[in-house]
Amino acid sequence: MTERLSQQFAFLLEAEKLKSVYRATPLADNSRRENSAEHSWTLALYALVLADQAGPGVDVNRAIRMLLLHDLVEIDVGDVPIHSSDGTAHGSADIQAAEAAAAERLFGLLPNDLRAELEATWHEFEAAQTPTAIFAKSLDRVQPVMLNLEGGGGSWLEYDVNWEQLESRVGAKVSHGLPAVWAWVQDRIRPWFTLRGR
Repeated sequence: MTERLSQQFAFLLEAEKLKSVYRATPLADNSRRENSAEHSWTLALYALVLADQAGPGVDVNRAIRMLLLHDLVEIDVGDVPIHSSDGTAHGSADIQAAEAAAAERLFGLLPNDLRAELEATWHEFEAAQTPTAIFAKSLDRVQPVMLNLEGGGGSWLEYDVNWEQLESRVGAKVSHGLPAVWAWVQDRIRPWFTLRGR
């Protein structure tokens, strides 16, 4: 038991580092950038509150687990903004390989049974093939949209994002798992882009 607890706390202490990884998206009040731990916690709350939007076959509790774990790899890799200047870094083979290595290292701190369970959950989220992972991935895409809208543009301004980019990089993912949510969000964000000729 002593060895198991040592492994569990080694992982938990390593996970604390996620609080020091800052994302491209500012907080809604524009006071600073959101950190990845705050993002993960907020997404878990999104899953809980928007559970009624989940499609058939979605296990909301499993989605919450995915969302709490999904960005731990940023401890090693950092945040890779979806709207980066060339638009290719996010989701590239190099980033995927780096994140897989980070997942192996981080989950490798845990006892074998927990390692297998949590690493499988992380991989399921990344693959985005199950109804639960699609739901979770949709939430992951919509939350920064809400922060940018509330904060007057946030990273959209920084990365010079236009409507077509947002629709292809974000809208396609959100509408796949949360079609009613994306329709609602579109009604609120489209005027922001139209007003600015984007």
